[in-house]
Amino acid sequence: MMGGHVVRLALLLCITAAACASSQTCDPTKASNKTWVYVSDVLIDCWTSFVTEDKAEVHILNLNFAGNDYNLFSLAMTNARPMNLIITSQDTAYAACGLNPDVNVYINTPSTVSFPSCDRPNNIHNQSFPTQPKELVKWATQRFGGVTSFTTISNLHSITANGTKGTKSGSSSCILRSEDVSQKHFMEIHAETKASLVKSCSPQPTIPNIEKELHIINVLETSTARDVSVRIDTKSTSVFLRGPRGTTWTLINPQQTQFGSNNAVLLLTLNHTVPPSVQLDSDSAQDVQRKALSYFRATTFTSYTELGPQRSRVQLVLGMKEKPAVVETSPAPVTPLATNAPVPLLMQLHTSPDYRSPLDPATKVQSDKRIYAEISMHSNIILTIRVISCSVRSMGSCPVIMKPLSFKPEACPLNSCPNSTRLSFTLDQLQELTSTTWDLECSVKLYHSEKCVHEGRVKRNLEVTQPSLQPPTPPCFHFGLPGVLGIAFGGFLIGVLLIGALWFIKIKTGYPTGLDISSTAANLPGCPCSGAKRQPVSTNPSPSEDSSANASIGSTQSTPTSSMA
Repeated sequence: MMGGHVVRLALLLCITAAACASSQTCDPTKASNKTWVYVSDVLIDCWTSFVTEDKAEVHILNLNFAGNDYNLFSLAMTNARPMNLIITSQDTAYAACGLNPDVNVYINTPSTVSFPSCDRPNNIHNQSFPTQPKELVKWATQRFGGVTSFTTISNLHSITANGTKGTKSGSSSCILRSEDVSQKHFMEIHAETKASLVKSCSPQPTIPNIEKELHIINVLETSTARDVSVRIDTKSTSVFLRGPRGTTWTLINPQQTQFGSNNAVLLLTLNHTVPPSVQLDSDSAQDVQRKALSYFRATTFTSYTELGPQRSRVQLVLGMKEKPAVVETSPAPVTPLATNAPVPLLMQLHTSPDYRSPLDPATKVQSDKRIYAEISMHSNIILTIRVISCSVRSMGSCPVIMKPLSFKPEACPLNSCPNSTRLSFTLDQLQELTSTTWDLECSVKLYHSEKCVHEGRVKRNLEVTQPSLQPPTPPCFHFGLPGVLGIAFGGFLIGVLLIGALWFIKIKTGYPTGLDISSTAANLPGCPCSGAKRQPVSTNPSPSEDSSANASIGSTQSTPTSSMA
């Protein structure tokens, strides 16, 4: 009985495991318009900052209609800025257009493009110009002074100007190269998509709101595509790329992407090629899906896309969109202080360990203070920055002094500061040196998936001041109100006691009876009490005074003699 329960439990576990395993894979089917990955044309285009002297833009449309007998498109330019629009095509096409007075359309003579329905026929001009892209750009440059954009579109249905500027910051010279037409935000383009060439699926049941998406792209062995570009329009994404031997993947603008591939992957922003990270020759959907789950240690994935026969070069766009649409963004300008790497590195100094008090570049740094530095980079790819060494070099002094700088790594969680690293240091060793201006330089390495993809340097200027050596200040006693009152009361008591003592001495001794105060004061040195000069007293009396004195004495002495007689 017990054994039967064990057998049933084991069987239930096997069924559950099999169900879970099967739910981790899916069978691709023909992709609909709403898919994670779609094919985007990568054709020879250009986009510049050129405008004519009268502020008009110059745009060239090169239209391809492959294999269609009747080609009709609409041209809505009522909201367009002033422009000269040149349209060329090797195929016969018909256009319905809506123009404003500031839009002039130029077509070839004779032209394969006709405008049977247009509200401003006088704004359509026939000109004889070459049809080859380079020659056409040269002709437009001679005719208008330059070219704002050259755009190649396949199987155009409609094009609408949205009224925004059609220029791009940078050079004003039109250099034809591979570009993505959907990046040109000033016009909305609707063209026939190539969804039929793509198969896709998602595992069931899907898990909503997973922390990080995992997308799998598989180029079949029967495909002729060997140069595959991927533009990633989603953030925090993991991508598994599988293709035939010799395939090269190019990541154009990954948004904090982690990737794995059995082929070489070119990081366009770093101009660095990462070698294959996995070995996988099978193009079976289940094999590729299981390999991706194992590589990223994931339990499920977001989408699986399979690319069939294609031309040798193709671009894929990753992002849940019903049709290509690009929203113009203006990233914050970053001016790297110095770097020899294609990725801009920036060093920001702080005065506190919480990295919330940035140091102004013009502020002088005291050599005895600890400085906190944060080295960051602006890249859509998640990279780890490791500081190898730092040094300081004197500026404006001869000879030049260079010293290694010891530093201490500081904690920098990935979720709070992606693509950044932190360190701290002091400039104690510069206290005895006379130079005050220094170059701080750190050597760094950039890692992706524990592989070094680039080495670079970042510099920062420093104004260093020596700590002020002031003599010790004597202690200053501060008295409060009780202290002041105590001192005043003590002084009062001392004064009372002193006056009382003097009064007591006066009562007990008094003044001498025969003392002449004025004469006495006159004899005291330094006493200005008497202003009269004292006449000198003669010790020898004159003869008259002696006789009168003797007579007086004699009469005084005779009286007792007579009485005694």
